[in-house]
Amino acid sequence: MDRPEPRRYSTHGSGAFRPEDFRRIGDNVILEPGILVFHPENIELGSNLYIGHYAILKGYYRNAMVIGDNSWIGQRAFLHSAGNLLIGRNVGIGPGVQIITSFHEEAGTEVPILFSAIREAPVEIEDDCDIGIGAIILPGVHIGHSTQIGAGAVVTRDIPACSVAFGVPAKVIRQRGPA
Repeated sequence: MDRPEPRRYSTHGSGAFRPEDFRRIGDNVILEPGILVFHPENIELGSNLYIGHYAILKGYYRNAMVIGDNSWIGQRAFLHSAGNLLIGRNVGIGPGVQIITSFHEEAGTEVPILFSAIREAPVEIEDDCDIGIGAIILPGVHIGHSTQIGAGAVVTRDIPACSVAFGVPAKVIRQRGPA
């Protein structure tokens, strides 16, 4: 069987941006040097945010990325919003965290995986969460409020509110309670 012709590639742009390019940007937003932003017109940044050096905000030509007030995004984080990305208020996202909202569908061995259809799936991280250094959040995941995800975890499914989860794949190890 003949293999399909590869798609022609095109640039995604330089990642250069101006604050006025965002759909919305709040007060006291710190954007450290080296940050790349794609499709800022579909990105909403709340107030009192920190986004660390060399982070990538990979907006998409449709759908949205929303980051709530008082949140902190670490250095070299990669946030992807092809399928929608909603990050609540008071969320800490450690350095090197990757949040992905799309994947290639299985199309059989006759089609290279790279050229199979792309499926989008939203990611939501509710208020008051902490995502540890180097964690990976996969498409379609919902993380409930006040949840802690351990460093290096790979989150493949929903995590309930007030949980502590870590590992590959991430598993809930306990529930958080009042101090």
